[in-house]
Amino acid sequence: MIDTLVMILAGGKGERLHPLTRDRAKPAVPFGAQYRIIDFALSNFINSGFFRIKVLTQYLSNSLLIHLARGFNFGSMTEHYVDAIPARQGVDGSGWYRGTADAIYQNLGILQDEAPKQVAVFGGDHIYKMDVRQMMAFHLEREAACTVATLPYDREEAAGKFGIIQIDARQRIIGFEEKLADPKPIPGMPDKTLVSMGNYLFDPHRLEEVLRDDAGDVSSEHDFGRNVIPRMIGGHPVYAYNFADNVVPGERERERGYWRDVGAVEAYFEANMDLRGIDPMLNLYNYEWPIRSAFLPYPPVKFVFDDERRGTAVQSIIANGTIISGSLVRNSVVFHNVFVHSYAEVDECILMQGCSVGRNARLRRVICDKYVTIEGGTVIGEDRRADGERFFVAPDGIVVIPKGAIVPCKGPVMQSVVLPPPGSMRPRLHAPGAVVITPESAPRQSGDRRRVPQ
Repeated sequence: MIDTLVMILAGGKGERLHPLTRDRAKPAVPFGAQYRIIDFALSNFINSGFFRIKVLTQYLSNSLLIHLARGFNFGSMTEHYVDAIPARQGVDGSGWYRGTADAIYQNLGILQDEAPKQVAVFGGDHIYKMDVRQMMAFHLEREAACTVATLPYDREEAAGKFGIIQIDARQRIIGFEEKLADPKPIPGMPDKTLVSMGNYLFDPHRLEEVLRDDAGDVSSEHDFGRNVIPRMIGGHPVYAYNFADNVVPGERERERGYWRDVGAVEAYFEANMDLRGIDPMLNLYNYEWPIRSAFLPYPPVKFVFDDERRGTAVQSIIANGTIISGSLVRNSVVFHNVFVHSYAEVDECILMQGCSVGRNARLRRVICDKYVTIEGGTVIGEDRRADGERFFVAPDGIVVIPKGAIVPCKGPVMQSVVLPPPGSMRPRLHAPGAVVITPESAPRQSGDRRRVPQ
């Protein structure tokens, strides 16, 4: 494997994912019953044999730093590493990253110290599987200064969301524009456009050259998609790698090209729901390409039932430590240490670690962040107007309940201010102290941020 330094951008705020990003960076948002979003990018590199990885953090990085330390620590007996690099004050007065390109520019010293033959700059906030070796082979074969991972995408869905790329017959990039309202079609495919996945391979010398030029441009936003890649196209060989051609070991043909930008609540919800099918497009059970994470030793899942109360889960993913006690869970993703009490019904929901759903409660299309308590008899997801008066409701009707909320059957939703520390296996600490939250404050209300786990 060619000597490569991996730099993963993991400092994004994820404003469209509020309130899930109220207390954590987007790459640290829990996903798929036992993972965090960043686990997919990290697993892709580790499974591909790339073991020199720097994770650049910035916004609310505490839980992400703990997760990396616990889940991706190779130890001192190897030269392999996953290092977290928080944004910091530099000797030149630099501080917070001004954009994706500036994040790499401010860490050029690391690049010079490591002296790799190639550099990979990938985002840490998408859900996909990729054998990076195949993209690297394409990059080296063309002697590219930069290679951009791309994917044919529905034009209507791509409008205003992604960088749009035009290529010639040899896949050399001849045009790159960010977030067009009317994306240009792929020749011969009028309903498709070629989008950038935000993942790049670079020749390190040419990367340093273009980053220094960009840093000196006062008009630049210091962003790879808006500034750096368009700047490179005119004077450097920049190519588009088609992610749809990537073959991950152990994956079937129909799973090829699966990629989800989970930057909005609706997209995050649908990507989780993708996992629960009989034959999912994103298969977590491919043992040739495991998704790695920080796993704690929870006890097994338990289903409690007798003749009158049957604990049942149908078409769902349930993580360890969860108890389904005389209740029904359908079409849902349930994380660790969740308790669903008797006669409760949960349908098309995401229940994160430490949640409790009371007796006779009914939830439909609800995302509960960590340590949410739904009290007995509560009904959510059946009356959109009533939900809008108490909760944060996404445009398509998905209800999102922020971390630590206490939801009574009626009346104001409360926010607990005393919760277990990040990474703890303990259930909620039932201690005095709560504040009222409203649908308007849900994305912003933090309670006591010093104590809220992420």
